[in-house]
Amino acid sequence: MIATHTVPALGLALPEIILAIGALALVLLGAIRGERSTPIVSIGALVVLAIAFLAVLMQPAERLEGLSGSFVSDAFSRFMKALTLIASMAGIVLSTDYFRREGIDRFEFPVLIVLSTIGMLMVISSNDLIALYLGLELLSLPSYVIAAFHRDDVRSTEAGLKYFVLGALSSGMLLYGASLVYGFTGTISFPEIAALLTKEAGTGLIFGLVFIAAGIAFKISAVPFHMWTPDVYEGSPTPVTAFFSAAPKVAAMAMAVRVFVGAFPGILDQWQQILVFISIASMVLGSFAAIGQRNIKRLMAYSSIGNVGYALIGLAAGTAQGIQGVAIYMAVYLAMTLGSFACILAMRRGNRMLENIDDLSGVARTHPVLAFCFATMMFSLAGIPPLAGFFAKFYVFAAAIEVGLVTLAVIGVVTSVIGAFYYLRIVKLIYFDDPRETFSPMSVGEKVVLGASSAVVLLFWLVPAPLVGAAATAARSLFGS
Repeated sequence: MIATHTVPALGLALPEIILAIGALALVLLGAIRGERSTPIVSIGALVVLAIAFLAVLMQPAERLEGLSGSFVSDAFSRFMKALTLIASMAGIVLSTDYFRREGIDRFEFPVLIVLSTIGMLMVISSNDLIALYLGLELLSLPSYVIAAFHRDDVRSTEAGLKYFVLGALSSGMLLYGASLVYGFTGTISFPEIAALLTKEAGTGLIFGLVFIAAGIAFKISAVPFHMWTPDVYEGSPTPVTAFFSAAPKVAAMAMAVRVFVGAFPGILDQWQQILVFISIASMVLGSFAAIGQRNIKRLMAYSSIGNVGYALIGLAAGTAQGIQGVAIYMAVYLAMTLGSFACILAMRRGNRMLENIDDLSGVARTHPVLAFCFATMMFSLAGIPPLAGFFAKFYVFAAAIEVGLVTLAVIGVVTSVIGAFYYLRIVKLIYFDDPRETFSPMSVGEKVVLGASSAVVLLFWLVPAPLVGAAATAARSLFGS
């Protein structure tokens, strides 16, 4: 058993409280000053997120519980919350210039990002089924709104509607699964469920677990609950797509770890089968479906589906080494995705955004630095050494092989090779095709995000110890060692 200590909830949930108070203050400021307050509210949101980030880093390393055991703080929650807050800050930074050019810079957007981030942090620290569901809904509701934030754009409105309808369906499935688990165990607490399920699980409980897995699979865009991803990614404003592909993914993957490792460790054989299927299906679909895509945002949607499949390999292993692999993978995936979308946001001429892959033709001759960074992100996503993406896949594959999931690891390697085709095709367009008209200069925010992401992807192999060590500590905290 993992030793736990119950502490006052206010100190334990300090990052969430900071974000909540900050969101209320920013709403009040926006309501008083109107749309003129948008730049101030955006800066305020970044400050609030940064303060919450510092509060996360200052939390104690040992496992602590609050709110009658429904809220937990440990090394794993600190690691994943830090990643989530970084992604949320990057989402606001990338959006500022874009929304100003599009004429939709309203103060509500950064506030909605902050509110969604509160839900993400709640999900990461949830220690029972009710806290998990509340956090998930707080994460989702603002997300539906920002998907349709460009109200005059039909594609954006359609994206928000699709996301809302399918998101409501997935929430219902997860809630139904949670009710089944509660009905057959008599408790909603993850540690108590884990104590009860030490051997076999009944059919009803397995049904509940399957429905919970379905709800989680939707949030991480895993097959077969991925159907919303390409349309929502394409239709949403590009900074919103960048946010969706980063912050909620990290939080949802942390939620999957909390549920399967925290509540059902005693029936690993049952849920491992579910995760192996979802992982294989996601990797295969992500590799093959992206090949025919010409829209760069749809391509990144299928890429994210495939990347979720790779991350699930580590979770399917069900060991501390596997969870370490998941943590490393999500950190590296965050850098690769934010860097890629910073490059995609740079694809514009004047106020016209370009989304066709062919528009990248010959960029190396007109924008050599942008071309180098974009190629770096594509090589890393393809898993080519010595970039960070290679090591991220190495850690999850090694964890799978360690527990005998050799076939799963082999399928992961094969799909990586197949997926490399569409990443390398982009590099070919950038460096070998005839150049087209030049892009407009990048904004300061895009340069900052791209520079930071490129540094992580390029230099990880030189100084891997901080990230690998933090991920190992996070994983051990879930297994009491």
